[in-house]
This record gives sequence, C-alpha cells and structure tokens, in this order.
Amino acid sequence: MSALTRLAGLVVVIVGVTIVTFAISHMIPGDPAQMLAGPRATPETVARIRADLGLDRSFAVQYARYVGDLLHGDLGTSIVTGRPVAGDLAQVFPATVELIVSALFISVSFGILIGTLAAVFRGSFFDVGARLLASASLSIPAFWLALVMLLLFYGVLGWLPGDGRIGVAFDPPPHATGFYTIDALLAGNLSLLGDVLAHLMLPALTLALASIGGIIRVVRSSMIEVLGEDYVRTAVASGLRRRTVIFNHALRNALIPVVTVLGLEAAALLFGSVVVETVFVWPGAGSYVLGAIFALDFPVIMGFTVIASVAYVLINSGVDLLYRVLNPQIREIGR
Repeated sequence: MSALTRLAGLVVVIVGVTIVTFAISHMIPGDPAQMLAGPRATPETVARIRADLGLDRSFAVQYARYVGDLLHGDLGTSIVTGRPVAGDLAQVFPATVELIVSALFISVSFGILIGTLAAVFRGSFFDVGARLLASASLSIPAFWLALVMLLLFYGVLGWLPGDGRIGVAFDPPPHATGFYTIDALLAGNLSLLGDVLAHLMLPALTLALASIGGIIRVVRSSMIEVLGEDYVRTAVASGLRRRTVIFNHALRNALIPVVTVLGLEAAALLFGSVVVETVFVWPGAGSYVLGAIFALDFPVIMGFTVIASVAYVLINSGVDLLYRVLNPQIREIGR
C-alpha cells in the first residue's frame, strides 16, 4: 500500500470522525441556548441566542460551517466560558499529556520486564502472578481502580497527595512548556519538582495499572515464541550467557509486536484519562471536557472529541508505519 493511498485513507477516516462527532453532539438531549440563557429566559431571548450560535440553521449548513472553521484551526467558542475552545484546550492539554506520558512510561517499563520474566520462568509462580495481574488490569474498571488507589495511598496510608497537580504551599513553576515536571526542572526548584512528582505519581500509577495488562500479555507471548527459535537455542548451546541471549537477542526481536500495542495503549489512555482526572481532580483536558458534558457545551465536546480521535488515528497510523520499518517482512509484503 503506497503512502499516498494511506494518506487518502487517513483523510477519509478523519472526515468520518467529524461527521459522526457532529451528528452525535446534536442528538444529545437538551438545548444549549436554553441552558446558556437560564431557566427564566424568555422564548425571544432563547431564539436570539440560538441564532447567534447558528443552531437555528439546518444540519448541513451547521456542519459545513463547522468544517470550515476546523480547517482554519477554529474549534469554536465555549458556550459556558465564552473563550475559544482551542485556547482552553491548549491550556489544559499539557497536564493530560504529562499524565499520559508518565503512565505510559510506567506501564511500558514494568510491562516489558514482567512479561519477559514471565516467559523466561514459564509455569512458575511468578508467571501465574503475572497472568493474574494482566487479567486484573484488563478487567477492572478504571474508575474503580482510581477510587481504590485514592483510598489506599491517600486516605489510609497517607503516602501520596490525592488531588491536584501541585500542593498549596507552592506556586506553579514559570511557564516554559506547560509540563510542570519539566518547568520545575528548568527553574532549578527541586522542592517544587518533588511536590509535582508526588502529585503526579498516584494518577499516573492508576492509569499505568489500567493499561499494563495488554503489554504483559503481548511481551510474554512474543518472548515464548522467540525463545523457541533455533537461533536462541544455538546461542545458548554455543556458550553465551543465558541473560545475554535473553536481553540482547531474544527480547529485541520479541518487542516488535509490542509496538502495535503501545500505539493502541497511548491512544486509549487519552480517553481513559477522563475518569482518572476526575477522581484525582487533575486539571487536565478530561476534567475540562467532563464539565462541558454536564453543561452541554457542544463546541468543547466536539473540539476535544475531534482532537482525540485525530490523535488516535495518527498514532495508530504512525505505529503501523514504524512496525513496517522494524519488520522487513511486513515491509516487503506491503509493496
């Protein structure tokens, strides 16, 4: 499949996402104009607000106007705040990205290690425990896990802070990237960095536990297959240390299928972070959008959904291309 064909397919998917998102937003019960005007507003006032928002026009006209604005980078104006949605999302997205990257780092690091050891010691108690952890990760709802983690590490043990991005004793670091960990490090404030990491740990660990199951399963399965290959047995028989063979040769080849899982997990965490951010009062895009849902703030809902969906498509397309680069056999088949 040529790059041009893949690009055309990507455009089609994105257009489909905008259509579905726009249609679903208009099927949600409730009238944004009425909510914005208030319960005591007159019908004339509500009608005027509907006209100002363009809600009195046909679906096709509204969609055409919406797509035109998207092409110019305009996600609309929030009904509740009155500010551009793009600007609001630009302020809250760094917190979400920082949370997702931290969670992905934890889940990937421990997922690969646990999956590898489970394959090496296949059938042992460690292997059984790893499979139980993977099953629990894939079956336990994220909101329930978040509540349990909050109750245990904040409510009972008191080891970690349970809400927010920074403690009340600190001011936010000087804005450079929007990521508090990087900004605090750039400012050279180690006390602030420690507080930021403490606040980040609990929600990031919760998200990581919710996503580590798929990584463990894929790494374990791939490693078991690779360890059975002739070149691995030959390397061991030739006198190479088993640890060297496992981590320098077998694991490198076993990680190729993991690339696909990482792409799916990274994209899924963007949607899954909404629940975790709400539980831990994390001031990210998830909390912002959840408030918009309760207020029927359609521009915010559609703006976040489109951005998240496009990110999902782009991440998976990038992972697919990377997989073809890492795996020459797939690259030859795709030509």
